[in-house]
Amino acid sequence: MAERILVVDDEDIIRESLSFVLKKEGFYVQEAENGRAAYNWLLEESFDLVLTDLEMPEMKGIQLLEEIKKLNIQTSVIIITAFGSLDTAISALRNGASDYLLKPVEFDELLIKIRRLFEVRNLILENRLLRKEIQRNFDFENIVGKSPAIRKIFDMIQTVADTDTTVLITGKSGTGKELVARALHYNSKRKNKPLISVNCGTITENLIESELFGHKRGAFTGAISDKDGLIKAADGGTLFLDEISELPLQLQVKLLRVLQEKEYTPVGSTASINVNVRFIASTNRDLKEDVANGRFREDLYYRLNIVEIRLPSLKEREEDIPLLADHFLNKYRKELNKNIKGIESDAMRSLMNYEWKGEIRELENTLERAAIFCKTEFILLNDLPQNFNSKGPIIDFSKVGSLEEYVKKIEKDYIFKALENNHFDKEKTAEVLQVGLSTLYRKLKELDIKA
Repeated sequence: MAERILVVDDEDIIRESLSFVLKKEGFYVQEAENGRAAYNWLLEESFDLVLTDLEMPEMKGIQLLEEIKKLNIQTSVIIITAFGSLDTAISALRNGASDYLLKPVEFDELLIKIRRLFEVRNLILENRLLRKEIQRNFDFENIVGKSPAIRKIFDMIQTVADTDTTVLITGKSGTGKELVARALHYNSKRKNKPLISVNCGTITENLIESELFGHKRGAFTGAISDKDGLIKAADGGTLFLDEISELPLQLQVKLLRVLQEKEYTPVGSTASINVNVRFIASTNRDLKEDVANGRFREDLYYRLNIVEIRLPSLKEREEDIPLLADHFLNKYRKELNKNIKGIESDAMRSLMNYEWKGEIRELENTLERAAIFCKTEFILLNDLPQNFNSKGPIIDFSKVGSLEEYVKKIEKDYIFKALENNHFDKEKTAEVLQVGLSTLYRKLKELDIKA
């Protein structure tokens, strides 16, 4: 769509010649003979650019610029001025004008300036859209799930995101720790600053100090120039230290200083550098156990663990598996350009029964594979890897006994699991099972469940 330009000048010949040139270049152009007429146009239509003279009756160009700012619209302004009014043009630039042109106007110069202005403007708009898309992708509301366990995570993210509090994210590998870290950053006041992620387990021990803290030229063999570290790169934003448990002990002391004093010293330097960084760390290990075994500093553990967000395993949020499966299927349906409408019931039952040792990451990989092999409108059991079985465990009927005994065993296991999930709170368990409290007590007695 052609950019829209409003040409404002009280001299007919200048206004009309500018309009003619701009229309010839494919722009949509409207004309106004003074600032007041231009202002009325702006109230009725949207324009990408206002090209205006300074000296005009009724409303001067400077006044028009001020009114455009008050309207709070995304319209750029280029001032046209005589050499004698150059100071006024410079003042207009300070007040928000994008550029100026001297009379007599050189049409080539005009077109170069307009095209350059629109290129920059489009880049800025594209950047804003990309930022919004990134924020939308990592918004905590887009972490998939409706289970009580995941709703608790939503609440915690919403509560701590816009603070500078250090957060420790714990959970098994594949539960989505980096996604939570990104949600914390993109829902904070630091969202327009960098989010720098570093996996402490993937960088060799002799390089990680330089990577984090930077170094001065000559600090070690190969340090041929000064280098800013990742802490400096994250200044004003967030530094996400993934797998913090892998950080060597000697560096844990330096990291503790950054957390406490908000300053650090590059390798080979004696001068401290102040830094404004929000730290988020994650681990799939039990840091308390690492502290007890001397693998992790106790003072650093408590400094990191101001707020802990523990991510539940899929086993703790089984009711979210269909939602997650549908979410990943929708993702890969688009990427692979396939008309897959959903997941067939046997296949979904198999996904529900499967033991997800690789957690959400394994589930996503499984849905990607299924989408690749799917040849119908629905994911079938045959589209899943061979180790999936929708029929549940194999039953040895010689050992099961009667149907009544088998049903009682299933009921007993189910009730006991519900009690465990609710920390043996009988009232809450009865509510989850959708039975009366007296019925639950009767079942506990009948099935000999020790609660």
